[in-house]
Amino acid sequence: MKFIHAADIHLDSPLRGLVRYEAAPIEQMQSATRRAFINMIELACNEAVDFILLAGDIYDGDWKDYNTGLFFNKQMSRLHEANIPVFMVRGNHDAGNIITRQLKLPDNVIEFSEIQPETKLLEDLGVAIHGQSFANKSITDDLSAAYPKALPDYFNIGLLHTALNGREGHANYAPCSLQSLLSHGYDYWALGHVHGHEILHQNPWVVFSGNLQGRHVRETGAKGCSLVQVDNGQANVTHISVDVLRWEICRIDTSEMLQAEEVIEKSRDAVAEFWQNAEERPLALRFIIEGASAVHNELHSNPERWINEIRSAAMETSLGNIWVEKISLKTESLHANILQEEGPLGELEYFLRTLPENTEGLQALSSEFRALINALPAEAQQNNDPDTISQLLNNVEKLLMVRLLAH
Repeated sequence: MKFIHAADIHLDSPLRGLVRYEAAPIEQMQSATRRAFINMIELACNEAVDFILLAGDIYDGDWKDYNTGLFFNKQMSRLHEANIPVFMVRGNHDAGNIITRQLKLPDNVIEFSEIQPETKLLEDLGVAIHGQSFANKSITDDLSAAYPKALPDYFNIGLLHTALNGREGHANYAPCSLQSLLSHGYDYWALGHVHGHEILHQNPWVVFSGNLQGRHVRETGAKGCSLVQVDNGQANVTHISVDVLRWEICRIDTSEMLQAEEVIEKSRDAVAEFWQNAEERPLALRFIIEGASAVHNELHSNPERWINEIRSAAMETSLGNIWVEKISLKTESLHANILQEEGPLGELEYFLRTLPENTEGLQALSSEFRALINALPAEAQQNNDPDTISQLLNNVEKLLMVRLLAH
C-alpha cells in the first residue's frame, strides 16, 4: 500500500508585509499555498495512494470568508472521485474554537475527535490510524499519552500535531518525547506542527513531513510531503517536493576578498547554484554579506550602489526568475594587526587597544576634549570623564583603521 503524510498547509496564509518589498511577486506568493496543495492532490492521484494523512494546521486561522473552505472541499472531492480517503487532525491554527465558519466535509474526509483519541480502521488494508484533534489553540498537555497501544496484526499509525520535546521557532504545543511515542508500538508516527522535514526515527518511523510551501525566509529549502510505500509491513519514506516557490538564504564570506567587485562575481556564482537547486521554481533569495574583510570600507562607503549591483547580477544570472528579498551588509573592518603586525599601523592599533588601561592617558584625553565639548550646544554635550572616553575608543579604533586601510 501507499499513503501520503502531509501537514501545515496553512491554506491562504496572508504573507503579511510583502507590499513593502520592492518588486515582490505578491500575486504569485499569495496563491502559493493553494498551488502547492493542488500539487499534492495531483501527486496522490498519480500515485494512486490508498489514503492521505493530514497532521494539522490545514488552515492558517479563522477564514476571512468561505472561499478557503470551499477550495479545500473541492480538492477533497477530487480525491473522493479517485476513491482516496483522507484522515485529518486539527492543529493549533485550525482548532475547533478558532475556525468560526464551518462547512460540512465531503464523505471521504474523516476528522478525529478533539475530546479523546480515536482509532479508525481500514480493514481491507490492515491499517489502524490513531489520532486526536486540538480542542483549542494552546494545548499544553501530552495528547499522545492517551493514545491506545498498537493493535496486533495491523499496521498502526499515530496522527499527531505536536512540538515533540520542543523545536526552535515553534510553540511548545502537545509536548511529548520520542521515547513515549516509540513505547506505543506503532509502525509510523505522522507528525505535524514543525515546518521542516525531519525523520526522527526509522523502524518504527517518526516523521515530521514539514509544510507544503515555504511562506517566508525562515522557511527555506524544498518543501513538500512524505510518500510512504509499505511492503510486507516495512515502510519506505520519500520526501516529495510540491512547493511552487522557494526561499533561500545566500551567505557570502568576504574574508579573503580584496576588491568589492569580487562580491559581485561570488554573488553570480551563488545565484547560478541556487537557481539550479531550485528545480526551475521561482526563488526568493536573501543575501547576507559577511566577514572581516579589506572590502568592508568600500562596501559601506556606498552601500546603495553595491546592493543594487548584487540585485542586478542576480537578475541577469537567473534571467529574472530570482527575486532578491533583502541584502544585508554585515561585514566588519579587518583588524590592523591582521594585515600588518609591525610598523605604523600596528603601533597605532596597539596604542588604541591599550589606551583604556592607561589612566594617565585617559585623563589627558579628557582635558584635551573639554574645550571642544564645552563649545557644543548643551543638548549635544556628553560627559568627558575617563570612563566615557574608554567606552568610545573602541568605535574610534574601528573607524580610524577602516579609513587608513582603505588607502
